[in-house]
Amino acid sequence: MDLGGKSALVTGAARGIGRAIALELARAGADVAVADIARPSDGTTPYALSTSDALAETAGLIGRAGRRSVAIPADVTSADDVGRMVAEVQTRFGGLDVLVANAGIVASAPIVSMDEALWDRLFAVNVKGVFLCARAAVPLLVARGGGRIVNIASVAGKTGRAGMVAYCATKAAVISMTQGMAEELGPMNITVNAICPGFINTAMFTEVISPMLGALWNTTPDDAFDRFIRQSTYLRRDQRPEDIAEAAVYLCRADNVTGITLTVAGGAEVH
Repeated sequence: MDLGGKSALVTGAARGIGRAIALELARAGADVAVADIARPSDGTTPYALSTSDALAETAGLIGRAGRRSVAIPADVTSADDVGRMVAEVQTRFGGLDVLVANAGIVASAPIVSMDEALWDRLFAVNVKGVFLCARAAVPLLVARGGGRIVNIASVAGKTGRAGMVAYCATKAAVISMTQGMAEELGPMNITVNAICPGFINTAMFTEVISPMLGALWNTTPDDAFDRFIRQSTYLRRDQRPEDIAEAAVYLCRADNVTGITLTVAGGAEVH
């Protein structure tokens, strides 16, 4: 699919991977609506979330790239918010061709001490959010004669890890959902694929995973991240948000690729 003149929606787009994907879609010629929770706390997630200023900055960067954008504050766990978000895309752009379900959170804890509210929030954002966004977006994609859905999963969804049980389970669910949706939506000319990012030094790592590794290895979070990368990847380097963005644009352009999980992890996962 040629992305020139198409309309896209990216969730979790205020920063990190979501912002990079939104900008790469704009460079490919798409108008891009960007959505995020746009408040620093949801009362459960154990690190600072995005802000409305960051979301507005993403939209501004898209505008400076020469494409239309709109910033939409929305919590993907709320059906009402998601319905409003998709309705605004319809109003502003006249339709939708691409959905990138990127919004996600992470948390780590031993299973015996995992807080139930945090477990529920992980599944609400990472799994229910993907479902609600797809359910709301599919009618708009069908109205355009088909389209693309790209779900952002994780290498954690392919190999479970101690201390990360809840997060790993949510991303495994996203992979399975992607496969089922690809079969269900294929007759509507909608491709559905997932990307499994590897190890990116965004808030998920800096605020949660690297401190956990640092405590385990008795070192600083930064040193723990560097050590983890050296031990875990064939290429001995971390991934960048831009690497994931390139993969997302490829999947949006590909006409005959659906139901796959594309891993971008420097060789850390090869299955």
